[in-house]
Parts: sequence; structure tokens; C-alpha cells
Amino acid sequence: MRILVAWDDSDQADLMGLYLGAEGNTIKVCLTGEEFAAENILGKWDVVLIAMTFPKTPEDGYQTYLKQQEQMPGVPAVLACRQHEMLNLPRFMTHGLRFYLVRDDNGDFIFLTLTSLESAVAATRAEEAKKLNALLRDEMDGVRRMQESIIPKGLTPPPGYAMTAKYEPAQVAVIGEMPVVMAGGDYYDLFLPDKDQLALMVGDASGHGLKACMSIMAMHTLIRMFTGARYRETAQFVGEINSRLCENSIVQSGGGFITLFYTAIDTNNHVMHWTSAGHPVALMHNLITNEVAPIGSDDETGLPLGIYPDVEYTSSTFQIPAGSRILIYSDGLTDALPPQGGANSDLAFGTQGLVKALQNCQAKNIEETLAYLFATTAEFTGGSGRHDDTSVVLLERFAT
Repeated sequence: MRILVAWDDSDQADLMGLYLGAEGNTIKVCLTGEEFAAENILGKWDVVLIAMTFPKTPEDGYQTYLKQQEQMPGVPAVLACRQHEMLNLPRFMTHGLRFYLVRDDNGDFIFLTLTSLESAVAATRAEEAKKLNALLRDEMDGVRRMQESIIPKGLTPPPGYAMTAKYEPAQVAVIGEMPVVMAGGDYYDLFLPDKDQLALMVGDASGHGLKACMSIMAMHTLIRMFTGARYRETAQFVGEINSRLCENSIVQSGGGFITLFYTAIDTNNHVMHWTSAGHPVALMHNLITNEVAPIGSDDETGLPLGIYPDVEYTSSTFQIPAGSRILIYSDGLTDALPPQGGANSDLAFGTQGLVKALQNCQAKNIEETLAYLFATTAEFTGGSGRHDDTSVVLLERFAT
């Protein structure tokens, strides 16, 4: 700890310097106003001890305190005063003084001074951390609200279908505080480019916070710039998005990238045309047989977006059976981890956990199924929550 002392008693200066300088502390005891002024520099000291009568009178001490507060804002000051001087304390306190100690004529107080200084530093740092936490919350809330503004709401599904979707941000624990809800890079969108076409997608930008959110905003803007017919050719569509994101400075900074699963569904013949850019392949849940399986293989996925501009993506097709559901999801769902220190704490929920959860929902409706998926993975974490944000789009084709 770095301690600056403004003291009014030269007889006590050596003892104070010896005691406060123990345990590796750096200490400077000033006996004159000129000496203190030369040391009153921001960033040089962790705490300042000021005698109320430094260098001679309480008025001197008051002016010294004001100069310290002006020159070293944020550095705690501890005022040392005798019993009969305490009537002057309110004057200091109205200008921000929070810490003081009482001097005795024998000098015994010196042996309690170090503890008082350490307490002042600890309390000040705790308050600074609390303020930073509040600023972090405000920033993350603002970014999260911006991200949530692009999430679609109230879309009517095409005839013969039901659909639902949900985005849930990750949380990070802040020491001594409630968890902060993080803005992240997850994204989903669903819309009807044409009367017989349904577009669904889930994306996941690398990282968290403002950069990830802005990357997703950039992709969302690009996606909505296309006209209806261009959404049908999924490989070409994803390729064009990739080329443009490779030119985007926000996505490119720090080696960022975005994974994306995109599908264009012909709602007349129930055929999915889909392309994956490094994203988990969608799952199909047959509600009649209760079988769950991916609609394609990992070999059919391409590079994530924003890495290399000249990627040739492939388009695959899948016939949606009557009485089945299609689950498109981000890896926040499968990467959920059990509590640290428990059995198998390094084993994620995984695709197998997701398959089992879907099979448990054979008799549930689509909204109940979505809620169950989020609740089951949250329960799997033992209350610690998913540490990655999560997006899910669930589509059901009715049996009749």
C-alpha cells in the first residue's frame, strides 16, 4: 500500500514512518505544506492520512484536505483529529470526508492507524467496483435491448404449420452482486418472403457484448435487403451474405465470425432447402414414432461467415413429414454444463441430451416443448445458468 501522510508533529513522524512502512508499504511523511504539495499527485498514492491541524491549525488542515480531494479524486483520505477537535468534523464531511480516527496525546493511536488506512482503501475499492458493475449492467442492458429489437414478433404461421421461437441471453456472475444479463451474438429470424415460402434462420456470432451484437445487427440488415426470390437459393443466399460480411469491419475486427443455419421452406410441398455455415444441423422430431434425428450430416456444413470471401456453400433438401417438428438451435442449448465440481462437470448437455428432451415432449404442444427445452437445460446447470446465449426456432407440420 502506498501511503502519503501530512503530519503536524515532527516527534511522531519517525515512529509513524517506521510503523506504517512495515509489510512492504511505501510511505512518505510530509511535515510542511510545500512538501505535501509536491507529493499531492494522482496515481502515486493509495491513501492519504491528514492531521486536522496540518501544518498548524484546523483551517490549514481543511485547506489541505480540499487540495488533496481536488488533486487526487477517488483516493481516500483519513483525517486524524484529537477529541476536542471533533467539532470541526462536519465541515470536512460536508465535502466528502468518510474516514477519520481519533488521536490521543500519548501516540498510542499510531498502532491502530494502519488498520484504519487499510479499511479506507478496501471500502473505497468496493464502492468503485459497485459503480463499475452498475455501469456494466447499464451498458449490457442497452446493447441487449438493441439486439432484442430485431427479434421478430407476432408472425402468423402458414396454413398447416405452427411455429415458435425464443432467444435467451447468457448471464455472467459479478462478485458480490446479482448476475449480469449479457448481450450476445445469438440471432434468429423467421418471415414469409412469398406467400408459399417460409424463411427460418438461427445465427451465432463469436464472443459476447457490443461487438457480437453489432455483428448480428450487420447481418440482419444485409439479410433484409434481399428480395423475395433470392431467398429460395439458400447456398447462393448464404454465399452473398458471407462475401459482404467479409468486407464488414465490425465482423472482421479481432477475427470474428458468425455461424448460420438458413432454410427456405416451400409450404406447398413441405420441402426444406437448407444451408449451414458452420452451424449445428437442425433436428427432426417425428411425433408419430418419437424418433429424433438430424436432417443432414455435418459434412454438409460449410465455413462460418466472415472468414473467407470465396466460399462455395451447398444447398441440401429435406422433406418434412406430416406430424413432425423441426428444431433449429444455437449451441447455447447443447453446451450447457452441470455445476462445477460435481460429477461429470466437464460433460455438456449435448445433442444426446437434446434428443432425449425432445422425446419427452411427444405429447406436449409446441409452446410447452419450447419451454421444456429451456427449463431442462437450465436445470441441468444446477442453477448456474447457461453461460452462452441461446436461440431456438421450433416448427411443426401438423399430421392432418
